[in-house]
Amino acid sequence: MGALSGWLTRKGVRAYNATVQQPPLSPPSIVFPIVWAILFALMGIGAARVDLAPATESRSRSLRQFFTQLTFNFFWSLIFFNLQAFGFAFLWLAALWGLILRMILSFQKVDRPAAWLQIPYLLWVTFAAYLNLGVWLLNR
Repeated sequence: MGALSGWLTRKGVRAYNATVQQPPLSPPSIVFPIVWAILFALMGIGAARVDLAPATESRSRSLRQFFTQLTFNFFWSLIFFNLQAFGFAFLWLAALWGLILRMILSFQKVDRPAAWLQIPYLLWVTFAAYLNLGVWLLNR
């Protein structure tokens, strides 16, 4: 899903890098695909651990929450880079942050290590929210 999102936003990312003023602490562009590859691996391992747990309502709920947040994650890139709707993207990202937290709490009931594997993702999305807010404020 991350690769598809990257492919769909490649032109938007180029336009963003060429025209948008970025806030302090913005990392170089090369950092993002590296970090996202690691985060998607951690997400996948966590989801696989939950999927391999005994079938319960908590397991089913956790997997639904995983796919819901993954869908929100996918569309954020399109909103931010392709549409450059930075304010709406920030609100979308806030919703994503809540969904990730909810997923972590749900994973914790099924498989604690799976939940812990999602903490870097939540931290990165927190940092992304700072960057998104900064871009929105600097480019209104």
